[in-house]
Amino acid sequence: MSNALWGGRFESGPDAAMQKFSTSLPYDSRLWRYDIKGSIAHVQMLARVKVLSDEDAQQIVAGLDQIASEIESGALNFEGAPDEDIHSFVERNLATRIGSVAGKLHTARSRNDQIALDVRLFLKEALSAVHDAVLEVQKVIITRADEHFDAILPGYTHLQRAQPVLLAHHLMAYFQMFERDRERLQEAYRRADVLPLGAAALAGTTFPIDRHFVAEQLGFARVSENSMDTVADRDHMLESTFALSLIGLHLSRLAEEWVLWSAPEWGFITLDDRFSTGSSIMPQKKNPDSMELIRGKSARVLGDLNTLLVLVKALPLTYNRDLQEDKEPLFDAFDTVLGCLEIARGVLETTKFHTQTMRASAGGGFSTATDVADYLVRLGVPFREAHEIVGRVVKYCEENNKELEDLALFEWQSQDERIDESVLETVGVDSSVAARQSYGGTAPDRVREQINRAKLLMREA
Repeated sequence: MSNALWGGRFESGPDAAMQKFSTSLPYDSRLWRYDIKGSIAHVQMLARVKVLSDEDAQQIVAGLDQIASEIESGALNFEGAPDEDIHSFVERNLATRIGSVAGKLHTARSRNDQIALDVRLFLKEALSAVHDAVLEVQKVIITRADEHFDAILPGYTHLQRAQPVLLAHHLMAYFQMFERDRERLQEAYRRADVLPLGAAALAGTTFPIDRHFVAEQLGFARVSENSMDTVADRDHMLESTFALSLIGLHLSRLAEEWVLWSAPEWGFITLDDRFSTGSSIMPQKKNPDSMELIRGKSARVLGDLNTLLVLVKALPLTYNRDLQEDKEPLFDAFDTVLGCLEIARGVLETTKFHTQTMRASAGGGFSTATDVADYLVRLGVPFREAHEIVGRVVKYCEENNKELEDLALFEWQSQDERIDESVLETVGVDSSVAARQSYGGTAPDRVREQINRAKLLMREA
C-alpha cells in the first residue's frame, strides 16, 4: 500500500512482511467489476449534487471505463500489483490515466462503505446464480419423478426398511428441501439488496450526497438506515452462507443415498460413467466419486459459515480490519455450492434406476406390517392390540423364513381368528402404497398432486 495514496500521517511505508500480510488484492480482485460500477454511480451522484464539476466527473468515468475495458481484455491484470486491495488498485490506475483529478473520486466515501457496496453487489449476482442452479436441479427431479412414476422402493427409517413408497415420492422429498433453499436464497437476496454507500467511515458525511439516487443507479431496493450498523453489518453474508450451508447439507444427504444405492448390496441405481471413476489398482471398480465429493465438499461450506460466525462474534462497532477476512470464506462457499449443484444436476439427469430391484426390496423386511395393523384397526381391534398381533406374525415369519406375502390365510388366522382373506391384498406393496391417501402421502394420486404443484412453482419461478 502506498502511504502517499492514503495520507501523509506516516514517515515510511509498511514493512515488506506487513505489506504481504495485510494485502487482500489476491482474492478481492474478483470484485473489480462491482468496485468500478459503484465508483461510477458515486461520481455521477457527486456531479449531480454539485460536489464535483461535470467535467471532472466525465473525466473520472471515462478513466474508470478504460480500466474496466483493460481488465476485461487482459491488458491490465492484478499479478504483481503493489496495491493493498481492489480499491487502491483501481484508484492508483485511475491516477496514472487521468492525473490528480482521480483523487476526487473518493470524496464523501470510505473504503469501509465501499467494500460493503462491492460485497452486496457481488451477493446479489451470486445469490441469483445459485438460485437458478437450484431451480435447474429441481426441474431434473421433477422430470425423473415423472419418468419413473410407478416405481416402488422401500422407504427407510434408521436405515432399516420401513414402508414401501413411490420412487417419485422419494425424489420429491428432495424437491421440497431445495424449494426451502430457494426461499432462503430469496430472503437473503432481499436483505443484501440494501445500499450501504454513503455511510462513509462510520458516521456519514458532511457532503450533501444523494444516496437514493445512487441506489436507483445501482438497482438497490432500499438504502441503509444507520451508518454505524452499515459498515459493521455482515448479517447478509452470514445469512447467505447459512443458506448455502443448507444447500450443501441437502446435497450431501442426496449424495449419501446415491452412494448407498449404487453399491451392489442395494443395486438400486447405476451412475453414468461420466460421473464415476475407476480404481488405480482394482480394474473392476466403478466408484461414485462425484457424489462422494459433493458429500465431502459440503463440509467446506459448513466450515466457511463457521469461519464467518467466529470472525464477527466479538467485534465491537464499527469497522475492524478483521473483516478483511470475510471474503475468502464467502467466495469459497458460493464457488463450492455452485460446483456441487452442477455435478448433482448431471448425476440426477443420467442416473439409471433399477426399478425391478427396488420393487423386489420394497416387499422385504416386513415393510407392509403397519398396513396389517391398520387393517386390524378397521376391523375394530385397538391399535396397540393390533400392533402386538402383527408383531407375533412377524416373529412367526422370521422363525419360518417367510415374508408377509408368503403366508397363507390359515397361517394368518392361527395368529388371530378375526383376520379374513382380505388381509392377503393388504400385504401387497401396491396396496400399501395406494392406501397412503393422506395429503402429502405416497399414494399415486397424492404424489401426482405434489408433482403438479411443483411444476406450477417452476413456471412461476
